[in-house]
Amino acid sequence: MKFTEKISLETVGDKQFRIKLIESDNNQEAVLTHYLQSLKNKKISNFFKDDAIKFTKEILENKYPENIITTKVAEEALQMGLFEMDDIPFAPVEKPKFTFIDLFAGIGGFRLALQNLGGKCVFTSEWDKFAKITYKGNFGEVPFGDITKESTKGYIPDKFDLLCAGFPCQAFSIAGNRKGFADTRGTLFFDIEQIVKKHRPKVIFLENVKNLVSHDKGNTFKTIVDILENKLKYKVYTKILNSATHANIPQNRERIFIVAFDPEQVENYADFKFPEAIKLTKTIHDILEKGKQAENLYYKKDHQYYPELAKTMVSKDTVYQWRRVYARENKSNVCPTLTANMGTGGHNVPLIKDDFGIRKLTPKECFLFQGYPENYILPNLANSRLYMQAGNSVTTTLIERISNEIINVL
Repeated sequence: MKFTEKISLETVGDKQFRIKLIESDNNQEAVLTHYLQSLKNKKISNFFKDDAIKFTKEILENKYPENIITTKVAEEALQMGLFEMDDIPFAPVEKPKFTFIDLFAGIGGFRLALQNLGGKCVFTSEWDKFAKITYKGNFGEVPFGDITKESTKGYIPDKFDLLCAGFPCQAFSIAGNRKGFADTRGTLFFDIEQIVKKHRPKVIFLENVKNLVSHDKGNTFKTIVDILENKLKYKVYTKILNSATHANIPQNRERIFIVAFDPEQVENYADFKFPEAIKLTKTIHDILEKGKQAENLYYKKDHQYYPELAKTMVSKDTVYQWRRVYARENKSNVCPTLTANMGTGGHNVPLIKDDFGIRKLTPKECFLFQGYPENYILPNLANSRLYMQAGNSVTTTLIERISNEIINVL
């Protein structure tokens, strides 16, 4: 059959079919977008091909119920570029220098950094449906779902150069209570361990909160490094870096970074070094938006905390932080650490004083304080969702500086 129009993945089928596409346990749209973005690389695209054809057949049967859609027709439709994949703000690299997978991907901080250096993402996963919306809006690709499921791990292509992940670590206390951290089963790091063991990437690149180093008197961090070095046989480098001192971003954000090389594949791994500190030349005024912002961001004078805010917030040259019952000034004149809960209540809320009053940061400002570019797309989501996404993200410009050192070694 002949197709006379392209199909947008945003408008496929009827309402019921679209709902089916975005169910958290349904990886069909992830398969299709991963396939379409890898058409020029047969090794990668062939990995998703069978499921992509199956999914396309289902779409066409829904859209053209009067026609018989064969597997051949579905395959031809894919090859013809039936699906609309234009206008991707941050399109994949056509001739990549290296490949990587993006686990616990969030809104794409790792991906943006590695694409900027010539990398091609061949698999991505993220369980949060709202983060997936932001990710797709910028990269044209839907992340796979829950990486703890074997069905999701099964979509990871056999070969790739680098595994990156900003992984959560809440469950380590469970493992610790049972086996003194000798066993990581039940934690999300265990899923990374499984993937590394199976695929043996050249490099592992992990990011986490600074407190991971001291958690459970250092046992948690010691276990992670021990598994990477002694069980998986990687050479490990770790360092705590601050966005304000290492990325020219005026946010006080300390994070622990772990970089591990497979010495069998990277002979000169010993040449790796973390980037040096650089001078902070940007100020908060390079990031704060000019003019009056949305009315709902400003504290009204009849707000119960307004007198306390007005008394404390006297400078326009720093970002304050609301700490439940008082405002704290950041003496270094940079933004305090953005957190995931800054949009869900009265704690850890970054505030500024501008010409129009006292207000919260805009979601865009939060993204800029994480190093995202001006043209990064923020979807039409509640501000609380966008604040959470920014707070959970990596500072992408710092990731890029570290990644550059990794690529130099490779």
